[in-house]
Amino acid sequence: MEKHKQITEPDVFGFQVRIVRRGKETSRYFSHKLWGNKNKSLKAAITWRDQMLVVLKGSKTRFLKPPKNKTTTGLTGVSRTIKYDHCKDKSYLCYTVFWVKNGKSRNKTFQVGNVDKITSDEELHAFRTARLFRSCYEFAIDNDLEFDDSKFNGWKKKRIYDDPNLRVIGA
Repeated sequence: MEKHKQITEPDVFGFQVRIVRRGKETSRYFSHKLWGNKNKSLKAAITWRDQMLVVLKGSKTRFLKPPKNKTTTGLTGVSRTIKYDHCKDKSYLCYTVFWVKNGKSRNKTFQVGNVDKITSDEELHAFRTARLFRSCYEFAIDNDLEFDDSKFNGWKKKRIYDDPNLRVIGA
C-alpha cells in the first residue's frame, strides 16, 4: 500500500485509512466483505480519504507552541479574560486571540472595558471581532495567504464582522 498514502491493509479483511491533523486522528476501516471485494473496498477507502483531506485541509501548524490556556470561549486561540489594573484598581474584560506572525507568537487583545460599566452589546461586539480575527487568520494559514491584521485597527468604532469582504466560512 506504499502508493496509497494514509491507507494500510492491517489484515486480510480490509483497508484502514488514518489521517492526522493538528494532533487529532480521523480513521475508518473498509471491510472487503462489506464493500463486496478488495478492489471496491480500496476504491471506497481512497474516495473517503480524498473527501476527508478536503474537510480537514490545512496541515500547516497554526501554533508555534500550544498556548497554556488554549481557550475559555470554546474557540481554539480565543480566550476571555479579566485583567486587573493595579494602578487604577479596576478590572477589564478582554478577548485575546493567539496567532503567529513571521514565525513569532502574537496576541491580539480586544479590550471590552471596565467590568463594572460594560454592556452585553459591547462584550458581544468584542467577542465577534475576536472570533472573526481568528477565523481570518486560520483561513489565511489554510490557504497559504498572507494574513493582514491591520484590517482590525480601530475595531471598537466599526462592526468589522458586518463587512462582506471579510466574511469567512464559520465566522
